[in-house]
Amino acid sequence: MQIPATHVIHQTEHWLLNHHLASALPGYLMLGSKQPVDSLADLPEAALAEMGVLMAKVQRVLEETLHPKWLYIGRFGHSPGLPIHFHFIPVYAWVEEAFWADERYRSLGKFAHIDDAATQTDGAELTLFVWREFGEAPVPPTVQGPSIEQVIEQLRGRFVQPQ
Repeated sequence: MQIPATHVIHQTEHWLLNHHLASALPGYLMLGSKQPVDSLADLPEAALAEMGVLMAKVQRVLEETLHPKWLYIGRFGHSPGLPIHFHFIPVYAWVEEAFWADERYRSLGKFAHIDDAATQTDGAELTLFVWREFGEAPVPPTVQGPSIEQVIEQLRGRFVQPQ
């Protein structure tokens, strides 16, 4: 997949970091392998070694720059033809508030097995909310804070500075 230069934040010998192309949530990043493989087991050792350090740096930069309430990092692997990649999903306080304000998501509590499920949420529920509302909805929720373009510029600046 060709990533437009407008969305590229940082790259190394083995990895490309970009803003998610289909998400309206500022700061939702993708870290993708430059190797055309879909398994960690198939990556060269140098890419694996670089991956851990880079993932930690991405987390630190996102947390220090954008201050999300939560930061979810995951690999889902259901995109045939794409190299292995990882999602960095910032969940800001206003995103969690929007989740709680949307009554459609209260039905998720029916699947819980804890007594206070109606007052708690987890990464799976908030990830679903982010994907559906910021990635698929024809009109995503209103963003509070900097735009995607502003976030990309802020993050680019952080990656050129020594950490």
